[in-house]
Amino acid sequence: FLLTDEGLDYGNLPKGLLKFHRYTDGPRTPVEEHLVEGAAYANANGLVRIHFTVSPEHHDRFEKLIIEEKPDYEAWLGVAYDVTFSEQKKSTDTISVDLSNQPFRNADRDGGDAALRPGSLLFRPAGHGALIENLNDIDADIVFIKNIDNVVPDDIRETTVTYKKVLATVLIDTQQQVFKLQELLEAADGLGKEISDGYLAEADEFLQMSLRTNHPEGFDSFSKEEKVAYFKHKFDRPIRVCGMVPNVGEPGGGPFWAMNPDGSTSLQIVESAQFDMENAGQKAIFDTATHFNPVDLVCGLKNRHNQKYDLPVYRDMQTGFITQKSKDGKDLKAQELPGLWNGAMSNWNTIFVEVPLITFNPVKTVNDLLRDEHQ
Repeated sequence: FLLTDEGLDYGNLPKGLLKFHRYTDGPRTPVEEHLVEGAAYANANGLVRIHFTVSPEHHDRFEKLIIEEKPDYEAWLGVAYDVTFSEQKKSTDTISVDLSNQPFRNADRDGGDAALRPGSLLFRPAGHGALIENLNDIDADIVFIKNIDNVVPDDIRETTVTYKKVLATVLIDTQQQVFKLQELLEAADGLGKEISDGYLAEADEFLQMSLRTNHPEGFDSFSKEEKVAYFKHKFDRPIRVCGMVPNVGEPGGGPFWAMNPDGSTSLQIVESAQFDMENAGQKAIFDTATHFNPVDLVCGLKNRHNQKYDLPVYRDMQTGFITQKSKDGKDLKAQELPGLWNGAMSNWNTIFVEVPLITFNPVKTVNDLLRDEHQ
């Protein structure tokens, strides 16, 4: 009755549709907790826009829940919700290969999906990095990103809401400063005037001290024109502000310095799989990391002319993963695209902000719901 369709069917439901928290007026799923949380900070004059990426087999169930529950939450919280859904695009699936790097072909079978006909090539979903396409389809100035299972009950939500506002404030302040510097550089350039050393020094200080991007070797020998072009290139990109929690041994990635293809170094969220753990130096860096990535991002998706950035352009396609899986009892290798908050955002401007550990309460196993934070 707990796991099968004779009862709650929890064995077949995604986490977003499980009943996480109990209240006097009834239990709430993570989807409903996001409705409550979104009203607290993603609220534009009473309109709350929330977007869920869901798997195709559960899409209808998510929409049914929203249709049933949305009116009650709108009446309670005095807001109007614009809730939308998307699925990972089939066009982002990647081909699988066998252990000899030859294309993996589907086994013989009776009936079934025509796309999996005997001998056909096997394409697999390419990980959460494929969702950069979904994010790119959203028309918004500012987008908050978090995992669906990282929610808390009402009585401890205040800190989460406060720090979401902090992250958004840092983002807006940073955008305003970037836009101002872009205007200064472009105005002087457009009038055919030589850009002053003062403007260049201001741009240099902001890039290094606020955006934490260190110049490539040989930058000091750049001509003034080359420096101007460099600053324009570095400023003209999406911005993300990432909340980071103190490292308490959770599995996953965190904030690190990384070298870019142009020789500059910048802040990146790096997964453990991207480290060479057989290299003593890299392993030591990973093991002594002070902070952890809880997936708590606020993103600015538009430039100073209010034009949307084409987000796939800002990926680093060299940061994908190859993972070993199996199908029909045979081993295979699958390619995953650069992760959504890793390589898919590699060429964004990034700022890290420490947030309290109480803002990170993921539910990875059913036992996590027994923690005090979820009672």
